[in-house]
Amino acid sequence: MAERLLLLGDEAVALAAVHAGISGAYSYPGTPASEIFEHVEKFADRFGVHAAWSANEKVAYEEALGMSFAGKRVLVSMKHVGLNVAADPFVNSAISGVNGGLVLAVADDPGMHSSQNEQDSRYYANFARIPCLEPSNQQEAYEMTREAFELSERFGLPVMVRLTTRLAHSRADVAVGEPREQKGLKKPADVSAWTLLPGNARRQYRKLLEKRPSLLQASEASQHNAIDLSGPDRSLGVIASGIAYNYFMEAVGGVSPYPYVKIGMYPLPVSAIRRLYQAVGRMMVIEEGYPFIEELMSGVLGCGKPVLGKLSGALPRTGELRPELVAGALGMQWEASEFVPFEPLAARPPALCKGCPHVDTFRAMKEAISIYEQPTVFSDIGCYTLGFYPPFQAIETCIDMGASIGMAAGAAHAGMFPVLCAIGDSTFCHSGMTPLIGAAKENVNVKVFILDNGTVAMTGTQETMATGERLVEVVVGLGVPREHVRTLVPLPKNHEENVRLIREEIEYEGLSVLIPQRPCIHLKRKI
Repeated sequence: MAERLLLLGDEAVALAAVHAGISGAYSYPGTPASEIFEHVEKFADRFGVHAAWSANEKVAYEEALGMSFAGKRVLVSMKHVGLNVAADPFVNSAISGVNGGLVLAVADDPGMHSSQNEQDSRYYANFARIPCLEPSNQQEAYEMTREAFELSERFGLPVMVRLTTRLAHSRADVAVGEPREQKGLKKPADVSAWTLLPGNARRQYRKLLEKRPSLLQASEASQHNAIDLSGPDRSLGVIASGIAYNYFMEAVGGVSPYPYVKIGMYPLPVSAIRRLYQAVGRMMVIEEGYPFIEELMSGVLGCGKPVLGKLSGALPRTGELRPELVAGALGMQWEASEFVPFEPLAARPPALCKGCPHVDTFRAMKEAISIYEQPTVFSDIGCYTLGFYPPFQAIETCIDMGASIGMAAGAAHAGMFPVLCAIGDSTFCHSGMTPLIGAAKENVNVKVFILDNGTVAMTGTQETMATGERLVEVVVGLGVPREHVRTLVPLPKNHEENVRLIREEIEYEGLSVLIPQRPCIHLKRKI
């Protein structure tokens, strides 16, 4: 009898990868995907899996690709905006192909619970022309991830497993299988496929396109794509994908009055969708994220029956789907469960933790720049982004990982003064070093604050790549003059001295890096 475990969707993906015989796992922390790698870590020693946080998602994907080159199975995981960072090796790996099975687990964040946007990773899978699996529950997350490694090796392509926040961070009972052995070392039979010079790349791209009919055939035959034409009401046909299928089933009480197609694997199963289309008067697409399937419908079917969904306004374009929204779109009455009482709570904006070192840094920074007419403070992705809110109102931008230094340099080039920016130690290692090396070469008049709290605090105190003196050495190594790399301890007792030091560097006409060093309060508790 199969063992049953209570697992998050993220944990189901992680355990499935371990049971599929991976030899390595790579990631960069990012909610809602962080728990995938953290769960793999728990099994690393027992199963002999190399599990290491990477400097950023691009590095993680390239490390995974190297392990695949060696013939081993490997999992790489990230959140949706992390795939933007990894896009270069990701898209090119579809052209080079893979050797050992390579599965990319991506967790999207509809509703932007902890992200800058709601982007839908299915577009990336379609853009790269690779298979994508989209589980509707934790059991499917486990089964699809195991299957994804088989698909990857069968087609010689990376395979995406796409999760969303609600599935990633909810628990359910999962029946798990027996682990398989890891694969041995084996280099690719055709190494030229991995050297994407134009002549090789053109040949490989043709091969990628030639795989499309076989991928479509696999999708049509997949157990994860199901059609049910038994619904008696033929006025409407429903296409529901991933976790949105759960919302659909909940809205109709578990038995659909309409014919429907359930989507769990891409490319879209064209034959099943065409059969549904021909059997009903109009269509509704229920999907979490962007209107991906809905936009493809005209291309798949090429005729004019009404298609309802997010583009038509039947379902909202932004935020997460909910069963009551689906019920409303279907014209059904929705009754909330009596087992889930709801009490409205007063809105509580997020805030920096009590004892957070960033509090004292922002206080010193604010006072230091208060004497200037038009100071500007750019910022980055991390806990310190909460400095935007009262009572600090200390930062003015947050666009993407590493943007603060580049934006600050551009503003300084435009003539703004003084220009400061704030970036965390982990975000700096992720994507702040590249703009800093350019700023150092120009000696641009910017004051870069690297907020060194010794950890990746926002996503759960994971290990950072450089902290303390090692971080100072990295900054100096990038070309910043040692005398303008200043460390300070952000504590109330040091406030006046820190203000003086910051103003001293502002008056220096060139690049300065100031590194407030004090551990995150949660890291201290963890230690």
